[in-house]
Amino acid sequence: MTHILLVDDDKSILQNLTEFLQQEGFRVTAAACQGDALQLLDSQASRFDLALLDVSLPDGNGFALCGCIQSTYHLPVIFLTASGDEYSVVAGLNLGAEDYIAKPFRPRELISRIQAVLRRCGKSNLVLEYCGLAADPIRGTVTRDGSEIILSALEYRLLLLFLHNKGIVLSRSRLMDELWDMAGEYVNDNTLTVYIKRLREKIEDDPANPVFIRTVRGLGYKLGD
Repeated sequence: MTHILLVDDDKSILQNLTEFLQQEGFRVTAAACQGDALQLLDSQASRFDLALLDVSLPDGNGFALCGCIQSTYHLPVIFLTASGDEYSVVAGLNLGAEDYIAKPFRPRELISRIQAVLRRCGKSNLVLEYCGLAADPIRGTVTRDGSEIILSALEYRLLLLFLHNKGIVLSRSRLMDELWDMAGEYVNDNTLTVYIKRLREKIEDDPANPVFIRTVRGLGYKLGD
């Protein structure tokens, strides 16, 4: 599992972004200042695959921390900051950062940029799995017990949503909102029903009695127990 070091002095951002990244299949260790981040790196740098850094920190700045990470720990860095001016962008990239995302940002865009950096740096190992069902977001492939399953684009996005939220009940409204956001097209209630049915037909042994995508009556759907 990809392990991210998240450094930001805003507690709400730390909490919300940590929860979001964990739901997306990442392991996250958070630090609220430069000192805490350096302590974590000193003790377990080899366990991290990427660092997400804010520029403004209470005991320094992300630029200094990035320089230290690049020279000592050799981790890819992405800056997350409200400072979107040209000077800050250039300064961050000149220090060796792989990317620079200005706040506020779209969560799905962040995931895409993280995956792009991991691919570029040869650190991508994020495969989402459940009981023999596996999706590789980097290659865009789905397999069950080693055999490839061909899905349409929207079926694939739907499966990723379930794999990212194993054991969590997803309401129909949330599924429609998420699919609409990712697909860039309107997904209505009837469309969702059709794609749930099609996905079950491709991944379940008995679509009428699904073991992967289960219906939770009155609430929505969930993957697994």
